Amino acid sequence: MSVKIGVLALQGAVSEHVHSLEVSGAETALVKNARDLDGLDGLVLPGGESTMMRRIMDRYDLFEAVKNFAEQKPVFGTCAGLILMAKQIEGRRGPHLALLDIDVKRNAFGRQVDSFEADLEIKGISETYIGVFIRAPYIKSAAENVDVLATCEGHIVACRQGRFLACAFHPELTDDPAMHRYFVRMVEEYN
Repeated sequence: MSVKIGVLALQGAVSEHVHSLEVSGAETALVKNARDLDGLDGLVLPGGESTMMRRIMDRYDLFEAVKNFAEQKPVFGTCAGLILMAKQIEGRRGPHLALLDIDVKRNAFGRQVDSFEADLEIKGISETYIGVFIRAPYIKSAAENVDVLATCEGHIVACRQGRFLACAFHPELTDDPAMHRYFVRMVEEYN
C-alpha cells in the first residue's frame, strides 16, 4: 500500500514535487487549507519565499494545522521549507514552525543571479547528486541530534532529525528523484 504525501501548494515548484513523489511511489495531494492535511502520511514544504509563505499560512489558518501535523508525521522542507522548519533564523526574532534544531542563514549563497548547481554527496541517499541552489539558505549550525547529510562550500545544506528532512537546494528541479525516494521511505517507516 502506498503512502499519501501532501505538498503545501502556496508557492514554489509544487507540480515538480508532486511528480517526483509520484515517480517515487507515493500518492499525492495538494495542501491549500487545514482540511487538506486529513489522511496524509507526510508533507513537503516547498521552496518560495519563507516570510510570504508564513503570511499565507496564517491567512488560511494553516500554520497551527501544519505544526500539529508535524507533531505526528514526517515533514520534508526544501529551500524556504527548510527555513520554515528551523528553530533559529539569522536576522529574525523568532522561528516559524521550529521543528529542526538548526540555525539557518537566508539567501546565504547570494541573490537570484547567483543561483548555481553543485555536485553533492548526500549521506545514505546519493554519491553523485546535482543540487540546484536558488537564493538558497544554508545551515549555520546543527545540534548533535541532527544528522548532517550534505555540505556545499563548507556549509551544511541537507539534514535529517528523526521524522524531519530538509535541504537548502531544490531536488524537485532535477531529474533525480533520490531525495524524494528517501523521504517516501521515511514516511513508510513512520506509518
